[in-house]
Amino acid sequence: MGPAGSPSQPPAESMPSKPRRVMGLRDVVFFYVVTGLSLQWVATAATAGASAITMWIVAWLIFFLPLVLAVIELSSRYPQEGGLYVWTREAFGEFGGFMTGWVYWSSDLPYLPSILYFAAANALFLGGNHFHSLANNRSYFIIFSLLGLSLALYLNLVGVDIAKWLYNLGAIGTWIPAAILIVVGIIAWMKFGSATPINRTSVLPATNLKDLIFWATIIYAMSGAESASFMGDEIRDPRRTIPRGLLIAGAIITICYLLGTLCVLLALPKEQVTGLEGIMQAITQSTERIGLRALIPIAALLLVLSSMGAVAAWLAAMSRIPFVAGIDRFLPTAFAKLHPKWGTPYVPLLVQGILAAVFIFLGQAGTSVRGAYEVLLSMTIIAYFIPYVIVFAALIKLQSQPAGPEVTRVPGGKPVAILVGCVGILTSIFTIIFSAFPAADEVQKGFALTKVLGLMFLMLAAGALIFVLGKSHARRSVA
Repeated sequence: MGPAGSPSQPPAESMPSKPRRVMGLRDVVFFYVVTGLSLQWVATAATAGASAITMWIVAWLIFFLPLVLAVIELSSRYPQEGGLYVWTREAFGEFGGFMTGWVYWSSDLPYLPSILYFAAANALFLGGNHFHSLANNRSYFIIFSLLGLSLALYLNLVGVDIAKWLYNLGAIGTWIPAAILIVVGIIAWMKFGSATPINRTSVLPATNLKDLIFWATIIYAMSGAESASFMGDEIRDPRRTIPRGLLIAGAIITICYLLGTLCVLLALPKEQVTGLEGIMQAITQSTERIGLRALIPIAALLLVLSSMGAVAAWLAAMSRIPFVAGIDRFLPTAFAKLHPKWGTPYVPLLVQGILAAVFIFLGQAGTSVRGAYEVLLSMTIIAYFIPYVIVFAALIKLQSQPAGPEVTRVPGGKPVAILVGCVGILTSIFTIIFSAFPAADEVQKGFALTKVLGLMFLMLAAGALIFVLGKSHARRSVA
């Protein structure tokens, strides 16, 4: 496959539809923060105790850093709309690119409900003890998720220039609660000491099956560095803006995860932390101990806003995969059209919104609220990391192709890029394997695993079938 502009990728000026460039450096930084930093992972990490600090550092070294380096080079080689769909298509051909994009796109379907469930859990802190009676109410979580999904979908349909304000507010809604948590946690620690023992022994992670499964979640939390690349044609000067935005956001994400987890552990014993409400638990207990209870509803509102920004941003990013696949004629041409008034890929957005709503119900079927959250999380991680294996392989494969002076290479060139790709592939495979195991507190482990693997199989089979049908239709159209 050749570079952008070859028969596999029509030149920009000949595309049947093309969005507007409305995102600058600030917008890209906020976009990366809202898609790559979620305080739900801070709470999840804190359930492991002090060893979570070490886990974050190792995950940064074996996954986040390789991913950032890979994205910088690949997005510089192919900065156009479509991101990893384009990268893997150029490396492995049409089928490889389509299936990578399909699996990655599909991973967003269970992920969006999991973010919305997190938002719904934190919204309960807005109403005091009365609202907490809804903590195990399935109807509440489903209704909240559907309303939140509808809002995010509507704003993206209206346009990125409008929806980006929700992305940006979502990023701010992440930073401020993180700052509250860090400052309040430190004050509480100075006054009362640490609620969790943190010493040389406690920071060493274990290697039993339960902890290996937990490692997979920590690695997943460090993902998302590829998100803004899907919208390359909507970013001003993407070859410069994406690397700069990613490096700035990457530093913010790393600091917030490390300090946020530490401060949760300072405020709460690890046994009292849960993945759905742990951040608000830590903020609530810490602020009550130092007499700043008024911060609780503010932090809760900001966390809800953060989650809504993440949902909107991921809807936008993921919808660009079927949009570009429509341009390549692997999907019906309707997927490649922009809305006549708003200039957005409205068909991919609507299809993704409808399917995400279906997954809200599928994830909840036959399980508790927490069980639904865990099932959605497992489905997301497995589907999400299959494309990462292909992306890192694409980085290795594309080292054989020349790169012009405008391309930002992995420091050290081809040898280091191959090493980065190999580390990324091994880490991604590890994450896929251990993400398939149900959570330790899942009552119906067999049923949960069956749901995850069954839906994964259906997703892969559906993607292959759609590619074959789309390819056949494209050939008939040319003929």
